[in-house]
Amino acid sequence: MTHIIVQPAQSAVPISPPELLPWTVFVGLLLLMTLYFVGAEQGATSLIRGDAVHEFVHDGRHLLGFPCH
Repeated sequence: MTHIIVQPAQSAVPISPPELLPWTVFVGLLLLMTLYFVGAEQGATSLIRGDAVHEFVHDGRHLLGFPCH
């Protein structure tokens, strides 16, 4: 005979805003940096010399609707 053991459901632990704030800031900065490199890293505003970053994000730039040439 097979016995089935049912465990009680575990309740969710709430996350307080002070615990969430560092992760929110980190993700926000990561998104802003990604948006800069995809949308503006070329020509006069370029922080990195050469075309390496532009070529790396070229297809993503077109996918998001940024003009580049």
